[in-house]
Amino acid sequence: MTTHAAPAIAVDAGTRFLRVARVRTDGTPELVEELPGTVPGEGLPTPAGVRGDRGAALRAAYTAYREHCGTPGQVVLVVPPQERTVPPGDDRMPRPRLLDTPHAVLALLRHAGTRMAPRLLVCDLGASAAEVTECAVVGGSVTVARVGRYAPGDDGYGAAFDEAVLAGAGLPDDDPEVLRELVQAMGENARRVEVPLDRMAARPDRADRFADTVVFAVAGREITAGMVHRALDGFTGGVDRALAGLPGVRTAGPDPYRTQVIAVGSQARFGVLLRHLTGRLGRPTLLPDGTDPALAAVFGAALVAGGHVDPADRYPHAVAVRVHRTVVGRPRDGELLISPPGTLEPGGATVFAEAGGERVRVRTGSADGAGGWAGGTAGPVDGAGGWADGTAGSADRTGRRADGTARPADGTGGREVRIVVRAAGSGAVAPAGVVTVPPSGDGARFHVGVRLAVDGTARLVLQPVGRSRPGVHPAEDGTVAQPPPEEFPLGVLPADPQPDSPSDPPPDSEGAPT
Repeated sequence: MTTHAAPAIAVDAGTRFLRVARVRTDGTPELVEELPGTVPGEGLPTPAGVRGDRGAALRAAYTAYREHCGTPGQVVLVVPPQERTVPPGDDRMPRPRLLDTPHAVLALLRHAGTRMAPRLLVCDLGASAAEVTECAVVGGSVTVARVGRYAPGDDGYGAAFDEAVLAGAGLPDDDPEVLRELVQAMGENARRVEVPLDRMAARPDRADRFADTVVFAVAGREITAGMVHRALDGFTGGVDRALAGLPGVRTAGPDPYRTQVIAVGSQARFGVLLRHLTGRLGRPTLLPDGTDPALAAVFGAALVAGGHVDPADRYPHAVAVRVHRTVVGRPRDGELLISPPGTLEPGGATVFAEAGGERVRVRTGSADGAGGWAGGTAGPVDGAGGWADGTAGSADRTGRRADGTARPADGTGGREVRIVVRAAGSGAVAPAGVVTVPPSGDGARFHVGVRLAVDGTARLVLQPVGRSRPGVHPAEDGTVAQPPPEEFPLGVLPADPQPDSPSDPPPDSEGAPT
């Protein structure tokens, strides 16, 4: 992959810290620490007034970077899984590309050459929540299958730890300078903190003796191992609650042959929490080169921003439309392939159905209900041997669907089109949605496609094909004005397709039944 000529950055706008990262000339990701007010190893403290507001936090981080380092050419924003709404940004900011935490973390691991298992659990233990994401690696793409989340109200998850430690020392938890000093002291004294905590866990009968050990100081106040231990009490329970949101995931003991576990986030620095994960899920996968788990996501996103690694966030399965064609006057069921596996990207271009290297042209049927979709594949449509849709809404001229049920007589002449996905590898077919498309007039033709919006939801796209000069294909006629496409929302495509009918035949190369 090539590197962007203009500077490229990644931003992780967290509850406690705004982390901005880039890639050095040697290809190593690093935190941008020259921004005024940065806490070494952490980033910029998130202003109290913008906590919980991703758009405002992004603007604050971007403004700080631009004022000190100039305008970047590319911005990748780390977001939680299934929260892919683009926040409003600064007018001078390039439109950010969204990359959820699991994809960012796994990009970091793939860049380092870490071997990927078919199933992974990414455990993000951050300031606002404990989040466990089950991911599947299919054909070089990573797809989010399920998410379990525990977010204990306004106090957050990891943020509650900071507040508990400071409260135990009689210090305010809303003073940025105190918070900065706490975080820095925790980082500088990590080993000194872990030793008494390990001894307390190994010898519960002597825990009180180790609890009085002073591990560091903040604002002149001593912080003991006991204060840290009490503040950690809520962490393990939070992990358990997040795992409870993933029914079917084995949590009774280590299962290293089934699931690969990656622990990230600021709270993944604590050995107590990692040992709890080890007991429930198996030993976590080591991050490359001793990467701070709090920086894993933003480092992976920085590698994506700089073009050093593919984000692998494409949809891994094929998308098709159920159709039938008339053969010797008789309809036969099949599928018309719209997008092959691994071609749809969030925010990317529409992928249109093709045959022989050219877009398939279809029609949606006439208003009188006669016929369904029909079309040729490359040249002019003559109606002979073309496609007619046998989706859940129009199959023949009898007023019945292809499955034998009655077609609604709503008088609109609309056609119900059934979209399906076919799993890469297994070939399992699962429904992706049913949309009603309007009828087309005589001679009207469309290209049919699918696109993924930035938020990850899918759209069925019908692009009208304008009238062309005789003997000239519309795609080659520069004089034809292309009308705007019409889009039909499909929602989120299935991440883990399961068969809806074991007898479904796979399509041939043009979408016809075998």
